[in-house]
Amino acid sequence: MILYRLLMLAALPVLALMAARRDTLAERMARVPLPEGAIWVHGASNGELTSARSVIEGLAAQGDTVLVTCNNPTAKAMVSGWNLPGVTARLAPFDVWPVMRRFLRSRPRALIVVENELWPERILSAPMPVLVIGARMSERSARRWARIGLMRRMLQRLSWVSAQDEGSETRLRDLGLPADRIGPRLTLKSAIRLDDSPLPPLPHPRDTTLLAASTHPGEDEVILDAFRAQSRFRWLILAPRHPVRGDEVAALARGKGFAVAQRSAGDAPGGEVYVADTLGEMPLWYRAACATVIGGSFLPKGGHTPFEPAAYDSALIHGPHVANFAAIFASLYRDGAALSTQADTLAATLDGMDPLRRGVMVRAASAALRSDDAAAVVLTALNARVARP
Repeated sequence: MILYRLLMLAALPVLALMAARRDTLAERMARVPLPEGAIWVHGASNGELTSARSVIEGLAAQGDTVLVTCNNPTAKAMVSGWNLPGVTARLAPFDVWPVMRRFLRSRPRALIVVENELWPERILSAPMPVLVIGARMSERSARRWARIGLMRRMLQRLSWVSAQDEGSETRLRDLGLPADRIGPRLTLKSAIRLDDSPLPPLPHPRDTTLLAASTHPGEDEVILDAFRAQSRFRWLILAPRHPVRGDEVAALARGKGFAVAQRSAGDAPGGEVYVADTLGEMPLWYRAACATVIGGSFLPKGGHTPFEPAAYDSALIHGPHVANFAAIFASLYRDGAALSTQADTLAATLDGMDPLRRGVMVRAASAALRSDDAAAVVLTALNARVARP
């Protein structure tokens, strides 16, 4: 822990400079007003906090003051836009000892961590109960953490952990998580609150629209080539995982001869390929497309969430790399709720996505991903460990 603290202190000037350029320094340094005695909920970004919304709403409904932190301004704005009573959104403090010491002066009553945001200073210096929901631990990450004794200390500090799947639970236990801290397995992302805001005018009907969601460099080419080679879909919405890549993706599509429109440039939905390079708008594109190619699955990135496209009845297509949701995808594939394909067979897979097949897949996914009331489980675990004010 001493070495970690020294490294983070050495990195602080660089972190502070970057935050100052983004006008986020005060929040990152915990120099903004914070609610006293709050339940602190932390999630990395939009997806994690969207999945935890039911928990945040449950906390607000039972009268708790809630502080939600995240790593980017877009997610902060999203939470603020929910207008939930007693809920304050802030950017997360740097995981540096003096900053965390200042942050903890607000005396949060508990910390709820969503998924994988396990920061050593935050966990080990927190005097309050720490709960983790939807925890995920891949084999690769487990091998890395096994070489670092800090993870065992962090896991033994946790009060309650709900893993996302059996494999993650086993790996966390092997890394040092005490068995008596393990709660029921939960996947909060299966409880998606559907967006019903008006869709913009679209150039093609949903039945002929394909979405490629959260793509990484190297996948865009695969998807564009497959889209050109198939004849089932007339319009492709291409949403890169990192919107900053929008210009690069648009140039790639134009270089392949497609007519391209780009969301961040202010273009209305159109062209043959629409580059959806903005944050916080994925529900629009899930609703616009009858099928979704899941990004991060044609490269060894582990694949991204199937829950959101499935919640909007968009049929699921993925590549061979789905380690992040291995158990979920195995269940979906077994039930005929998703199609697994390779880069060189993606075009043929798209051609086979007729309305009958899509309907069967959507109904199977809805049944396979139906969730229990995960928020109630989390609130019960929290209330058993935190005294009421």
